[in-house]
Amino acid sequence: MDLHLFFIIIFFFPNLPLSKSHPLDPLTPSELTNIQQTIKTSNLFLSAPLTFHYIGLADIDKHVLLSWLSNTSNSPPPRRAFIIARSGHQTHELYLDISTKSIISNTIHTGSSFPLLSLEEQTIASNLPFNYTPFMNSIKKRGLKSSEVVCAAFTVGWFGEVKKSKRLLKILCFATGDSVNLYARPLEGITIVVDLDLMEILDYTDRFVVPVPVAEGTDYRSKKQKPPFGPRGKPVTVVQPEGKGFSIDGHSIRWANWKFHLSYDVRAGAVISLASVQENDEELHRLVLYKGFISELFVPYQDPVKEWYFRTFFDVGEYGLGLFAASLQPQTDCPVNAEFLDGYYTTQNGSPVRIKNVFCVFERYSGDSAWRHTEFGIPGKVITEVRPEISLIVRMVSAVGNYDYVIDWEFKTSGSIKFMVTLTGLLEMKGTSYTHVKQVEKDIDLHGSLLAKNTIGVNHDHFITYYLDLDIDGYNNSFVKAKMKTIKVTDGSSPRKSYWTLVKEIAETEMDARIKLEAEPAEYLVVNTNKKTKIGNDVGYRFINHGATAISLLLDDDYPQIRAGYTKKQLWVTAYNVSEKWAAGLYADQSRGDDTINIWSQRNRVIKNKDIVAWYTVGFHHAPYQEDFPLMPSLSGGFELRPSNFFENNPLIKTMPFNETHWPKSTDKP
Repeated sequence: MDLHLFFIIIFFFPNLPLSKSHPLDPLTPSELTNIQQTIKTSNLFLSAPLTFHYIGLADIDKHVLLSWLSNTSNSPPPRRAFIIARSGHQTHELYLDISTKSIISNTIHTGSSFPLLSLEEQTIASNLPFNYTPFMNSIKKRGLKSSEVVCAAFTVGWFGEVKKSKRLLKILCFATGDSVNLYARPLEGITIVVDLDLMEILDYTDRFVVPVPVAEGTDYRSKKQKPPFGPRGKPVTVVQPEGKGFSIDGHSIRWANWKFHLSYDVRAGAVISLASVQENDEELHRLVLYKGFISELFVPYQDPVKEWYFRTFFDVGEYGLGLFAASLQPQTDCPVNAEFLDGYYTTQNGSPVRIKNVFCVFERYSGDSAWRHTEFGIPGKVITEVRPEISLIVRMVSAVGNYDYVIDWEFKTSGSIKFMVTLTGLLEMKGTSYTHVKQVEKDIDLHGSLLAKNTIGVNHDHFITYYLDLDIDGYNNSFVKAKMKTIKVTDGSSPRKSYWTLVKEIAETEMDARIKLEAEPAEYLVVNTNKKTKIGNDVGYRFINHGATAISLLLDDDYPQIRAGYTKKQLWVTAYNVSEKWAAGLYADQSRGDDTINIWSQRNRVIKNKDIVAWYTVGFHHAPYQEDFPLMPSLSGGFELRPSNFFENNPLIKTMPFNETHWPKSTDKP
């Protein structure tokens, strides 16, 4: 059956039933347990201990899934899992049929990079120094007790090594004592290298001693604060007099003119699928986003010294946004009108673990209008029409080390989807002997800012890359560059000397779709040239940035940049390939940049009128200031997918005012 026809059946067929069991639902605790037992009893891993590093739902072939969606009375696609496991110093990739409890395939990864770290091995490695005499001596030298010290695991990166490396971590340590803000009190100068497979210390250095920053004033817990207190507003309560406007059926969500599926993945965190929208109550839902998630989060610190040069983290591929997802707190992380969903990952033994309240879903009204107009131009009348901007938010928070990432997917009745990331948490700080900026000589580069006595906030970046499998009103789409070109008026036909116009180009191949957003004035769209509005325009969506458009400033041949070569541009479009999901590669730990977006796009595949994937990077340069210490106020940025000739007109024209007891109606005053 033709895929294009699938879309016609699915998205032009009214009221497809939502089921509590959906082929895209995340793996359940019982399924995770079955996977664990199936693999452990398979006799494949008898010679060496087995550890699990990723267990997730295997990708379902689009043809198969869309065929089932066209007739959900048929049997759903088989539930299959993709597993990455380690045994005998080797990485195994397994596909498993959950219903038949059978292993479909088992292959060994032969590359030089490694899978997601497990929580258990990070914990064990971080405890090794406390049984290591040189480290205990270093603690004493700094006037500390072992009970006042904690250590954490840091990935080592790749810096040109030719031979395949051992699976290594670096351990860095911090003082706690009277403050839980450990990142504000580093034991600067100490670096410990651990072999993860042997779980032993391979190398230890203690290069120098600088004062450990004091604990006073760094603890962020409310019970530790003393007067005078900071500014505080009055409480604000969310009231929905008619109740919630959305419904959750399993993992399928309906709200206003939207419906979509929400899933949890231990690596990506939130996964949004099958997001489709309708123009009005009598129209049918049309597909916009087949699947979307955060593919990678690259955080390179900008200090080249021995204790810092390797801090170039890939938080998705090395640590896991889902693995470090925080349990959301009702009425603080999410408002009182929110509903919550749980998530499940597995320990390195394969046993399921619940993350309570991993997602929240809620409607938001912040006093803004979706649209408004006051008309004074008609004699004898003043006409005012206003509609409130109410949107639906899907939220998760991933607390990867010192940073907390608040990740919002915002669905609007206008047909837009807004993707926002908020950075907060704690800075990763560097110890120093400096206590005042006057002590710093002009030729000394601190690689950051002196924020407090003996404390430097190191410069760094955040590059959050989204995977967006856009299927705008159908399977085959095209990428359009609508460039704004200045035209001179030379024929004397107007008093004007110039104006600008749009010159549209459809990208033929992947090399035509590598975009640096601020290189030239332009708009960028994904369109379906096979579907037209009634007046003949291609239906489509365009990208609108909401700040945070930074790109990497590292040299192209710098090793962290080789591993994240895609961060030199904010927008890429590639041909759909089921194996190309992770911007920095399936195996990010010690990766060498040979399995990234920029490498894939060098194949220069045709993307015109094809199934395509857009990759959008939200970028921040962060030069710390004193207001970022001892904790960071929120900093937000993102982008929007906005309908562009997708509808016949603005669907909000048909949005009726609320009952006047809740909202003011429109006014038409003489």
